[in-house]
Amino acid sequence: MIYFIKAIYSFLLPPGLFLLLLGAASWRMLRRDRRWAMLPLAALLLLYALSSPWAADGLARSLEQRYPQPALNETAGDVIVVLGAGAVPDTPDVGGLGNMSATAEARLLAAVRLSRSTGLPVLFSGGQVYPDSGNEADIAGRQLRELGLPPDRILLENRSLNTEQNAQLTRSLLDERGLSRPVLLTSALHLPRALEQFRKAGLEPLPYPVDHAAPVQPRWYWSKLLPSGAALALSQAALKEHLGLAALKLGL
Repeated sequence: MIYFIKAIYSFLLPPGLFLLLLGAASWRMLRRDRRWAMLPLAALLLLYALSSPWAADGLARSLEQRYPQPALNETAGDVIVVLGAGAVPDTPDVGGLGNMSATAEARLLAAVRLSRSTGLPVLFSGGQVYPDSGNEADIAGRQLRELGLPPDRILLENRSLNTEQNAQLTRSLLDERGLSRPVLLTSALHLPRALEQFRKAGLEPLPYPVDHAAPVQPRWYWSKLLPSGAALALSQAALKEHLGLAALKLGL
């Protein structure tokens, strides 16, 4: 009964609802004008594929499995570089106002745990992207202190607006501090593109993927074929990373 209810919800809410509407439009146009029916039918198939957890996980794995998570000690690098992923400025948090996105929080928590096991300082990179978003590094700095990381092991870069600027401004800060062996910690989905941007900025960081979105070993069950908004969002994120990598290879 539980899985039947989940299936019903899948088609009552977007994107399943949109699939039903596109299916109805395709059927209607097939009966009236077959030539134009191909357009909504193609949109239907594409939307279904991207909103299927099976396909979304596959897209994510194509990026997330490129770099294994290495075993680290205090000699593997000299700083842990963490990249932001969005924040809001005025929502209540335990120690003040402002929260980072769930993705950014996952990265930050992994960085704290890694710092405690290696003794390496944490450099958080991310600024205020939009007028109504929070300054990621400033919020991260407060949370790092609340989590017990000593102030002398916290470095903040709070001006970057995208991954390219993350790399450029982080490079400048590392040069100022005499640091040259960064461990690049970010979501596994984001890591391939981030690594290319850091290499473009003249750095050769050690990749450290966290916050994986798809299981390493896929398992099939029928619910994997049901459309979901979460799967569509994951497909969109993976496609964005693939497009970004393609643009970097083309020199754009």
